[in-house]
Amino acid sequence: MHVLDSFTRLLNIHGSLGRIIAIIVLAAGSHAAVTLIRHVGGLVSRRARGRASSKWRSVESLSTSIFVFAVYVWAIGLILQELGISLKAYVAGASVIGLAVGFGSQGIVQDVVTGLSLVFSDLVDVGDMVEISGQTGVVRAITMRFVALENPLGARVFIPNRTITSVINYPKGYVRCIVDVLLTGEDETKNEIETAVKGVMTSASEQFPGILVAPPSVEGRLRTSIGREFVRVKFRIWPGRGGPIETTFKQELLKRIGTLDPSYSDWMISVAYEVEKTVARAR
Repeated sequence: MHVLDSFTRLLNIHGSLGRIIAIIVLAAGSHAAVTLIRHVGGLVSRRARGRASSKWRSVESLSTSIFVFAVYVWAIGLILQELGISLKAYVAGASVIGLAVGFGSQGIVQDVVTGLSLVFSDLVDVGDMVEISGQTGVVRAITMRFVALENPLGARVFIPNRTITSVINYPKGYVRCIVDVLLTGEDETKNEIETAVKGVMTSASEQFPGILVAPPSVEGRLRTSIGREFVRVKFRIWPGRGGPIETTFKQELLKRIGTLDPSYSDWMISVAYEVEKTVARAR
């Protein structure tokens, strides 16, 4: 007995009208089931906290995608059968469509296998900052077809799972950009340079908020083994977004310090990067 036959008997309406109503009810019910699955998955994901819970959010994201796909495929199959369309005969009889479906199914299988590999091999979890296929962002969802990233501009980037060949994971969630500013002259001049560094740092954070993951900070005065004193500024930035620090920030700092010490040179300000990253290949 078909599901739609049960609907028509329940509604006590026979004939074409009964089947049309049953099809509408089935379609609406499938959509409602999908909405419920996504809502429950979202609630579970929002309540999850910590690294272990991040793994659960990744599994939940992938599982929800698979369930949604299965519900839609099941509903469409039932509706087509009730409309008199034999899916087996249709696919077997149309060679071109059969090949297209075959290739499409192969891609879907690759997407699902790669998605499962990403989740259960600890390559990436929801909430991680990663670089995948040249795209950098925070992982917002792992589905059976795509990995969804949110990039520094706030845009969503969807990367097909089967195109993922390598993953760079930034476990701290940022790249640390370190700017060391050499202190020259007498103590008064050194104090003025340190004040200038803090002022330019604040100005840069206001001018380039899009590159920052967190507010910058001044570590304070440090001394090398040969007695040179310098001030260290730490920026926590998005990967690959250090250009404004290397150019605008450094040039503005050189200009400001030049008014305090005309002999101050470009080499006295250094820009370096620190990051703990894990590079792994998707199987």
